[in-house]
Amino acid sequence: MLQEIHNKLDELYPEMVNIRRYLHQYPEVSFQETKTAQYIADFYENLGVPYQANVGGNGVVATLKGGKPGRKIALRADFDALPIQDEKDVPYKSKVDGVMHACGHDGHTAQLLTLAKTMKTFQQDLPGTIVFLHQHAEEYAPGGAKPIIESGVLDDVDAVFGTHLWATTPFRVLQTSKDVFMAGPDRFEITLQGQGGHGGYPHQTKDAITIGSQLVSQLQQIVSRRLDPLETAVITIGQFEAGTAFNVIADKARLVGTVRYLKKDIQEQIISEMEKLIEGTCIANDITYSFNYEKGYPPLVNNSEEAELVLEAADDIDDIEIGEEVKPVMAGEDFAYYTMEKPGAFFFTGAQKEGHSYPHHHPKFDIEERAMLIAAKTLITAYFKYQEK
Repeated sequence: MLQEIHNKLDELYPEMVNIRRYLHQYPEVSFQETKTAQYIADFYENLGVPYQANVGGNGVVATLKGGKPGRKIALRADFDALPIQDEKDVPYKSKVDGVMHACGHDGHTAQLLTLAKTMKTFQQDLPGTIVFLHQHAEEYAPGGAKPIIESGVLDDVDAVFGTHLWATTPFRVLQTSKDVFMAGPDRFEITLQGQGGHGGYPHQTKDAITIGSQLVSQLQQIVSRRLDPLETAVITIGQFEAGTAFNVIADKARLVGTVRYLKKDIQEQIISEMEKLIEGTCIANDITYSFNYEKGYPPLVNNSEEAELVLEAADDIDDIEIGEEVKPVMAGEDFAYYTMEKPGAFFFTGAQKEGHSYPHHHPKFDIEERAMLIAAKTLITAYFKYQEK
């Protein structure tokens, strides 16, 4: 039966591509994905598969109950886009100014919808129940996963699987981990209030740019000199805003950045060290400050047994050349909330286009569309393997 399912997915691949390209042209940012959610709901309506809309916000959850007894397993895809201008020269370029699918969520949606259409054909012979979990707002904390879980729609689910089309991993390669797989991504903002003045009279000022520059350098020493070298963490300053003119010493500076970590105690240590360092620097320079730290998603931790099923599935799929365990990556994913609640695993499906090196969240981001087929086949193969546990 599984081979027949794979063959059916191959048959429906052109439709999968059409869905992906349509969604790519009409992206919507996190928490504003109303038209995309309606598109997904309409698909299930036409398919004759029961679904719930507005789950935890804009989420859509469809349920296909098989004709044979078995477990209930959720397969998740996200569908939000990013506030980035699409710079690709392709027929399916975004038609929405300043918004694009720069992370592959259009592909995630297309593969899951096509998988649902495929499995509808095999419903009578299907063991258990598939929950097609279409999640909104993955890109922007607090995200869509948590409110979907809080809605209760997954209370009776036995396990959950998900994948990300990973454009920096070669096509036909599948990657996962049996433990921590993705980092916890936090956000912070520091505002320094000094005393501005004339560029020729620095001694009469409290230069926010100079003090901010010191702080950027000192913050890096938290990872290099305060943490155990065997632990993994990142502190990145992504924005440094200050000044209004070449001959004016700035009175204010704003620093915005991210912290990435794999363990909760490391997160807490970093926050503590940042607080002490910022306070000390500002006291030494006689200025005031504000420090706002926002905790994002927790680290994504796979369950080892479910991750092993994903690797076994990769071995059974001819389209996959390599299925491998990898070290954690420092990107974040709110799929983490699902594996905190239920057994499950997340994996990367290699989607790097030949001759195309643009990473996720880049204005020219694109995917190898054939990777969608591999992702769909792996998800349903893992589903069947879980039924056999």
